[in-house]
Amino acid sequence: MSRVKLTEFKAKQLLFQELGKNYKGIAVTKEGKSYRFSSSLSQLSPKKEYAVKVDQGIKGRMKKGLVALNVKKSDLQNICNLFAQKGFTRYLVEEMLPHESAQEKYISLERTRDGILVRFAAQGGIDIESNKDKVRTVVITHNAPLPVLKDLGLKAEEFEVMRELFEKNYISFMEINPLVITESGMHALDLAVEVDSTAEFFVKNGWTGQDVVAEQTKSEEEQKVKELNSKSQAALSFTLLNQDGSIWCLLSGGGASITLADEIYNLGYGQELGNYGEYSGNPNQEETYLYTTYVLQSMLKSNNKKLVLIIGGGVANFTDIRTTFKGVLQALEEYRTLLKKRNVKLYVRRGGPHQEEGLAMIEKWSRENNLYGHVSGPELPLHEIVRLAVKTLPKKK
Repeated sequence: MSRVKLTEFKAKQLLFQELGKNYKGIAVTKEGKSYRFSSSLSQLSPKKEYAVKVDQGIKGRMKKGLVALNVKKSDLQNICNLFAQKGFTRYLVEEMLPHESAQEKYISLERTRDGILVRFAAQGGIDIESNKDKVRTVVITHNAPLPVLKDLGLKAEEFEVMRELFEKNYISFMEINPLVITESGMHALDLAVEVDSTAEFFVKNGWTGQDVVAEQTKSEEEQKVKELNSKSQAALSFTLLNQDGSIWCLLSGGGASITLADEIYNLGYGQELGNYGEYSGNPNQEETYLYTTYVLQSMLKSNNKKLVLIIGGGVANFTDIRTTFKGVLQALEEYRTLLKKRNVKLYVRRGGPHQEEGLAMIEKWSRENNLYGHVSGPELPLHEIVRLAVKTLPKKK
């Protein structure tokens, strides 16, 4: 399973469908020199004001200048042109909802091993990351009172709508920020949704693969790995999840990769995960060196002050651990100065042919360069390497 983002347009269509209301937002797609609209702009009033947003699964759009507010109908085309000049091709147009910033609240639902983890705060908005101490959490259990309802002013039936939406569409993570409650009900001004990519077959009257954020948002490193993979007999993949993440991974093997990624989410650090992907199928030293180089390049772009690199995987049948680790070490040595400057710590758990030599090499190098976090073979349970790595990060509530 992998978590993939739906467009905000589709996410809101699903939410409104669950609320029994008609969603009036308009999706705009740039195709060549022209634009395609999900419905006609003629329905928009020249007297009203609209919000125009880039709809390509990008976090922090407001601070990145990818949201335009109070836009007149006559200026919509100009705003789309400005976003297009920045390389974006999908936008969302919605009518503005007049409100005070004090009305903005926060809520998110995330699927965990123990149930649905709900995070909520009476003070939401674009600075929620700076107000983490005001975010409360509760894991939904049957018949338990929900403080989220009282704190946010939500009606019980509105929260049930969220939960129904979450369950029916195999959503892994859903965030509404800001959430505004008025006399007319709840309003999701910004809605982000991640779903289980393998659930498309089971979703009825919901999302499809066409609603997943398109690949045009791929980073330079994602494109390089994709090209590398196309020339290799090995399996190499890299998906950038959060450019400012604190947890970065070099994962091997499909099953082990999922286990490690799931453990990161289960421990509450899903939003800190910078990337997902794997190098498997016995890549040679040069391929592993290049793959590691691209992961390091992406990691070192992160603005997060705390960085950990998990080099994890199960026990390989054919992949030569000594050879692949030589490639990993070649890249680490190339970026040694920057890694030391950022105080990156390495957490390694791997097994397979020539594991003793491979693990010994990487432990020696990481200790000599003061980048050692932990190095272990398969005697350490796979998920434990994640637990060791996140101990160095700020605790999650």
